[in-house]
Formats: sequence, C-alpha cells, structure tokens
Amino acid sequence: MANARPLYFLAAVAVATATFPLRTARWRYLLRLEGEELKFAPLWHATAIGFMANNLLPARAGEFARAFAANQLTGVRFSAALASVAVERIMDGIAIVALMFIAIAAGDFPRSSKIGGISIVGLTSGAAVFFGLALVAAVAVVRWPAPALRLARGVFNRVLPVSLADRAVKVVEGLLAGLDALRSPARFSAVALWSMAVWLSYATSFRLCFIAFGIDAHWTAAFLLQGLIGFGVAIPSSPGFFGPFEAATRASLALYGIEPGHAVSFAVAIHIGTFIPISILGFYSLHRAQLHLADLRRGRAAPAAPAAPS
Repeated sequence: MANARPLYFLAAVAVATATFPLRTARWRYLLRLEGEELKFAPLWHATAIGFMANNLLPARAGEFARAFAANQLTGVRFSAALASVAVERIMDGIAIVALMFIAIAAGDFPRSSKIGGISIVGLTSGAAVFFGLALVAAVAVVRWPAPALRLARGVFNRVLPVSLADRAVKVVEGLLAGLDALRSPARFSAVALWSMAVWLSYATSFRLCFIAFGIDAHWTAAFLLQGLIGFGVAIPSSPGFFGPFEAATRASLALYGIEPGHAVSFAVAIHIGTFIPISILGFYSLHRAQLHLADLRRGRAAPAAPAAPS
C-alpha cells in the first residue's frame, strides 16, 4: 500500500464516489410521488444516508434506511421507495452479469476456472437466469396488478386479522407503486442506461486502482472483479462488508495470477478509500435531514418531522 501511486488511487476513490450521484439520477426515473418527478437533492440525501447505513449497520440495513429516508424527505410511501430499491438491485444484477459475460468472453483465464468450488461460467449464467426471471416477474405484476392485489388480499384475509390485513394490502399497493417505472419503456430504458453507467464507473474505479497498485491484469478484469464482489457481499453480513469484500477480491484476482498479499493490499485500500467519503457524506445528509442513526435502526420518524433539504 505504501508503494501505491497516490494520484491514481485518489482518482479511483473519486470515480467510485461519483457513482452515488449516478445512482440518485437513476432513482429519479424509478420513484415518483403521485406521478410527479422528485427533486434530485432529497433523493441524493436519502441515497447517501442509505449507503452510509450499509457501511455502519449489519444485514444490509441501509436498503431499509434509504427507503425510510426517502419517505421522510419526499413523502413517498416507504413501501414504494423500498420496491424501487428492489428494482434497482435487479437492474444492478443484470448490468454486472452482462459485464461479467464480457470478461469471460474476452478474459485471459481458463473458462473452467472455479471460485470456492463454483464454476465462474456457471455462477454467471445462474445469476443471469435469476435476475432475468426476477425482472420478468416484476414486469408481470406491474402489467397485471389486479390479480396480484386479489391474491395478496385473499392470503392476508386468511392469515391476518381484518385491520392488519387491510394494512398489509396497503403495503402491497405501495410496492406496486414503486414498480411503476416498469410500465414505461422510456423510463425503463433510462434506468437500464443509468445502470450501465453506474457499473462502468465502478469498473473504471477498479481499473484506476489496478494502475495505482501495479496490478497487471486483463482490461476486463475489473468487470469480473466487481461482479464477484457484488455476489460476495449480497448476503447480509458485517457492517461495511469487511471480510467478504476482501475475500472475493483475493479469489477474483487469483484468476489473473495476482499474488494473495498483493490482492489483499489492493482490496483493503480501495475498500477503506471508498468507505470513508460516502460515510462522511451520509452523516452530513443525516444531519441536514434532522434524522439520527437510531431512527434508521428503528425505522421510525424522528420526533419532529423534517422538511426536505435543498
């Protein structure tokens, strides 16, 4: 780490941090309030709060914190915001899988390579099927919402008291509202393009950090690396994903012949380097929104309802 080239490393951190405004721009196409486009600033604050919470709270609590912050700052339903985040995750999965296929096709490692006994090609193909089916299911629910609501209402009425069943149906209605972008080909196309922009930016950040650490790997290595890291941290784990991130990086770079110590030095540096800026930005946004970390843990509003910051 002491021998890394600082300017390339700082550039890598800057590019990685710039992906969060890109995520916010994408979120504006997914989330609406009564059909109207939301302002960038409150969604940016919610995004920063959510990713800061992912860094500091366990079990990917930042996804719920982000939806909660959006509810507090814009007035959108919590369930709608959470559904829009779920669509983001599907689109993220499709984007990283597409880039992984490019890495597999053009990379300079054996196609039979395995990580943890799992075939790289098999893992990527399985992920493609999973995210593709998830997207098809989401589109089907949005395309035919009435049957989905009838099914949900029937199930809830059977297993819950009437008052709770009505509330649960309201939650499902909010979830459907969060999937509304899938109705519009124009909005869906914009979300897909922004998703590729997010992950190409991440890949650029990894590539710059490769240069900083003198890692000589194929130009597509960053595509494969970010995909395997994404799968490695997908399961809820420690705050900030420390441990799974480094393990996935070490295993990924081993495919390109990178020595374990070199790979772990790279992983620790880029992980901490990208951890700090969004955590600071998230705390600033939390302060601006007049919320507290305890509110994110409890998932409830602060005593005084905050106004949306500009």
